[in-house]
Amino acid sequence: MQVGQYLHDRIGHYQQEVFGALLLDNQYRLIEFAELFFGTINSAAVHPRELVKKGLACNAAAVILAHNHPSGAAEPSTADRMLTKRLVETLQLVDIRVIDHLVIGHGQWVSFADRGWL
Repeated sequence: MQVGQYLHDRIGHYQQEVFGALLLDNQYRLIEFAELFFGTINSAAVHPRELVKKGLACNAAAVILAHNHPSGAAEPSTADRMLTKRLVETLQLVDIRVIDHLVIGHGQWVSFADRGWL
């Protein structure tokens, strides 16, 4: 998966948790990748309002969410799943579709879409 490798290369090396989004147009072409939130070694505060603002500013029709796990384990936590649900619901209000959320570990990633969680 090219998207997984790209995101791994972009945020997989950070020593702190980083949450970002690939912002896409209505043909799912990349507008930009934005690193939006930076946290600690095991968490990052993600504010839906800021993600909505960025999506609207870029005129995005869709997003692929991503964050890294500095521990190296790509397995999503319960908190990751709850956050994703909240972001999907919030972005739906402004007609921005969440295509996927990838959790990036060391040399690996997990796709919410592949697991049927979106």
